[in-house]
Amino acid sequence: MIAPFIDVDLPFADRRDGKVRVSFSYSQGQRLFVTTDRLSAFDRVIAGVPYKGQVLNQLSGWWFERTADIVANHVVELPDPNVLVARAAQPLPVEVIVRGYITGVTSTSLWRQYADGARTIYGYHFSDGLAKNTDLPSAIVTPTTKAEHGGHDEPLSPTDVVGKGLVAPDLWRMVEAAALQLFARGQEIARQSGLILADTKYEFGTTPDGELLLIDEVHTPDSSRYWVAETYQDRLSAGEEPESLDKEVVRRALIDAGYDGHGLPPTLDEAVWDATSRRYIDAYERLTGLDFQPGRYPVEDRIKEALGHAA
Repeated sequence: MIAPFIDVDLPFADRRDGKVRVSFSYSQGQRLFVTTDRLSAFDRVIAGVPYKGQVLNQLSGWWFERTADIVANHVVELPDPNVLVARAAQPLPVEVIVRGYITGVTSTSLWRQYADGARTIYGYHFSDGLAKNTDLPSAIVTPTTKAEHGGHDEPLSPTDVVGKGLVAPDLWRMVEAAALQLFARGQEIARQSGLILADTKYEFGTTPDGELLLIDEVHTPDSSRYWVAETYQDRLSAGEEPESLDKEVVRRALIDAGYDGHGLPPTLDEAVWDATSRRYIDAYERLTGLDFQPGRYPVEDRIKEALGHAA
């Protein structure tokens, strides 16, 4: 027995490698997800961040518990700091991004498109004179395509989602309503923790009988943009970027080094990865009120050994 929750005689199969996690079929109607320390920025794996996988897995599990009254989720159990056992679900072909601020550094962000002159973005009209990193009158849902369904991060309006046949109208209305409620819950808990939840990405899926599920991860430093509330206004007044507790620090370091998302990324100083790890842990501890307790070893190695040829 390699680990208490792994039956090494179980015929694991259907390994799927994502950018930052690996999953396997586990039992009837369930999948086993392993979160790694890999960090993805500009839609590619950039490097590894110490303890990132454990922070994402544990924090996401914490959030799933606190949002289950809004929408059902795929969590069955978290048997290990790096592992999630989940109900199998068919992901919807769109990523659902909810934005409360006009910000961002990538080409699909609100701020980059607005700064380049666009005034109708994701189907919403924006007036002239908006300032970077300031809040919007109300949160908006800004969907994008997923990599396996064509151009990744292609901006869509909510109308496009239905018009292109990506999601049925009734189901999309449920998704939009759930996403806005999740974001409001996330913003309130973040506020109580001294943080600002500026925007976040949600992924939804459906069970074979059509039940809507919140899947993947939720409100982690990988899927959300968190700013430190106590320094936000001073930095805004000084024309500086908000202090962030997420992977935005890596994106900024890459941009400062001249990287635009194409070709091989430059090598960043180890201090960047250490600082990113500290930010992830800070976000976990602020939000949960718990001390981060890292696991003793990477579960990925144990699973590889247990799976043998499948790994």
